[in-house]
Amino acid sequence: MTELKTPHLTNIQMWQAWKEHGDVDAKKQLIENYLPLVDYVTNRMAIGLPKNVIKDDLASNGVMGLIDAIEKFDYLRGLQFETYASWRIRGAIIDGLRQGDWVPRSVREKAKRVEDAYQHLEQKYMRSVSDAEVSDYLQVSEKEFVTMLQDISVASICSLEDPIREEESETRMSLLVDDKAKNPDHKVHEFYLKDSLARGIDRLTEKERTVVSLFYYEELSLSEIAEVMSLSPSRISQLHSKAILRLRAALANQKDQLMQH
Repeated sequence: MTELKTPHLTNIQMWQAWKEHGDVDAKKQLIENYLPLVDYVTNRMAIGLPKNVIKDDLASNGVMGLIDAIEKFDYLRGLQFETYASWRIRGAIIDGLRQGDWVPRSVREKAKRVEDAYQHLEQKYMRSVSDAEVSDYLQVSEKEFVTMLQDISVASICSLEDPIREEESETRMSLLVDDKAKNPDHKVHEFYLKDSLARGIDRLTEKERTVVSLFYYEELSLSEIAEVMSLSPSRISQLHSKAILRLRAALANQKDQLMQH
């Protein structure tokens, strides 16, 4: 994924020096060592963003996320820091984008309408619904639905960082990343969350699953996925948006079910 700079101390020695002795130099060395991770996450997130978004601003926010990750990471738990830090960096970048109000309200409203449609229809039929069924529910033509997906594709980058409900501060990603050891309630919650995500992924179309797999697991860019799948970048963007909106709906349905019990 990324190559880290070779430090004069081993990785575990740096963490020990910083966490156990408060060695500021060790902290600085950790930050410098993991800066390539900020570049990596920034480059991936910059794909498809509006031209008015400055990449250097994304990187600056990403560095703040890296520092936050280094301060909060518990190296004794045996977790992989790169994975933890990537989410922190991503979250910091998204927070910066939100503060800049980079997604117009009209786009957010469209995204919410489509997510609500998936949530209602897939809960009703307990299966993946077609574009035609979603279009009919939204009372728009399939062509208009495709246009909506194009409009909201840029908003899907931060969908897992959005509040599960507008009146709540809890985000979807906050359920996936925890700073401290998980208590029994959290373990139960996490079990149902993973089950919900698994069910949601099962309901994705084959092409949507492929896009999700290549983007989030193989870590290809959308343009690279377009080449692999012999589709246009805009089509890949649409598939990504639909997949994310379906998963958002699945998580929202899971939240509703947990609240009822």
